[in-house]
Amino acid sequence: MTWNLTEFFENESQASEFCVNLLAEAEGFEKEYKNNLFALSDEDFEEALRKYESISERASKAMSWAHLSFAKDTRKGALQAKFEEFYTKIDEKLLFFMLEFNALPRQKQESFCEHCEAHRYFLERSIESKKYELSLAEERVLLRTANTGASAFSRLFDESMARIKFDFNGEKIGEEELLSKLSDKDRLVRKAAALSLSEGLKANSHLLSFIFNIIKTDLKNDCELRGYESAESPRHISNAVSKESVDALIKACESNFELSHRYYAKKREILGYSELYDYDRYAPLGSDDGEFSFDEAKELVLAAFRDFSPQFATIAETGLNNGWCDAMPADFKMGGAFSHSASADTHPFVLLNFTNKRRDVYTLAHEFGHAIHQFLSYKAGYFGSHTPLTMAETASVFCEMLVFERIKNAASSNEEKRAILGAKIEDIFATLFRQINFTTFERAVHAEPDELSCDSISKLWMNESEKMFGDSLKLNDYYELWWSYIPHFIHTPFYCYAYSYAQLLVLAIFGLYKSGKCENFVEIYTQFLSLGGSKSPKEMVAMFGFDIESSEFWQIGINEVKKLVDEFESL
Repeated sequence: MTWNLTEFFENESQASEFCVNLLAEAEGFEKEYKNNLFALSDEDFEEALRKYESISERASKAMSWAHLSFAKDTRKGALQAKFEEFYTKIDEKLLFFMLEFNALPRQKQESFCEHCEAHRYFLERSIESKKYELSLAEERVLLRTANTGASAFSRLFDESMARIKFDFNGEKIGEEELLSKLSDKDRLVRKAAALSLSEGLKANSHLLSFIFNIIKTDLKNDCELRGYESAESPRHISNAVSKESVDALIKACESNFELSHRYYAKKREILGYSELYDYDRYAPLGSDDGEFSFDEAKELVLAAFRDFSPQFATIAETGLNNGWCDAMPADFKMGGAFSHSASADTHPFVLLNFTNKRRDVYTLAHEFGHAIHQFLSYKAGYFGSHTPLTMAETASVFCEMLVFERIKNAASSNEEKRAILGAKIEDIFATLFRQINFTTFERAVHAEPDELSCDSISKLWMNESEKMFGDSLKLNDYYELWWSYIPHFIHTPFYCYAYSYAQLLVLAIFGLYKSGKCENFVEIYTQFLSLGGSKSPKEMVAMFGFDIESSEFWQIGINEVKKLVDEFESL
């Protein structure tokens, strides 16, 4: 269960030669088409667009190889930096193309869009972004300096977190192994893990808060230069959603935090504690401690996929048997989990840090949901396969729900069922309510005009975190530093609401699937995923009969959460 990155290139020398040749091709493209788009016929523009897409796709392939090499071994930062520089130089030669297209008269743009129907949505979204673009010279400067800006500090964050060893009961362990102990059945182990995490973060708090401040300042500068309305505006535009839609999502979630309060009050009662603490959030319920070997997790996930769609199971089984997945924790390996789309001539690459917990089974389903989505969307073309974050999480969360249903239905007793249901509710809360906490925390941080001290960031973190839990769960003082290990704040500011967005969207769609009211659901859903990002989220969700801009839409998903909490309380 490890990657074979020679599927990209045999070695660094071959990858370098590939990029040198691609850079020469990009230079030829620039020479042929720069300052010439207006004179092109519709047919000639389509040919130029396809060349532009091809060069972009192959540059992305080289960058994928470098990124995955770094994810596998974070000591390879210099390798990633080398190929980031290649990527930047190639991108610099292509930079003129969309800037020049966006500056064309509207009539000419429309003629090109009509002729290039497969790329129409991509082109129209580019036109909409014109008001935030700078001149070609200014864009070149920002492009060339990007690798020494936020992306450099993002790399520093990854390398630093991968190197931190936490002192747990006299043993030095990595982040992933330590975090898994927060769901141990022994309360003393959970408490020790929480204290160990906090001490490790405290020892690195100066560095981690400095990195966060740099990300904040870099985003602020970019937004001011480009004229974005706020720090979160670029993310909304990238996600093809409005701020009003995100505000409605946040309001719907915050007004239902009482579901969290109800759940944790019941959990405290079941565990027999006088008070529930932060380290009790993921305490297993009942005798079922949810231990799974990787082979057991693999078979469970494949069986759940197979019951839903043989095509889903075939894609996932192909990946699990043919090196798509790097599964186990290792020294210097990047923490967390992801599925990287890579390139259509290879396949998606899934990174896990499997520690035999039930949550790891859901993570396996989640990331292979991404992989299935990415694999299906290859047919939409390179530009069309770029799915907005709000849609990118739909397949992953849906696949988690398939596995959850299978695990829950196999429960042999109410006690076991309650343990399974409780664990899933906690996962949903983590994907839904906690990500809203993350988003409102980011809003508070980025609203501050100046650099923030670690204590100031921590105070904002606690203010938002306490909203979700109320009096049902006590957050210890050390919890105030737990913002500092969240990678999304560094890699992709304002990413987190996409999880909440997808969670409620999926719960609505999953409820439709379970109801049986949509006879050709699997066919529609597969087509939905195959579209990638080639249509707007509104159009895509409308395939299921939902209006994503309706003020009532989010409540459909919230009601599904309520059903789960009601069921949990009744057991």
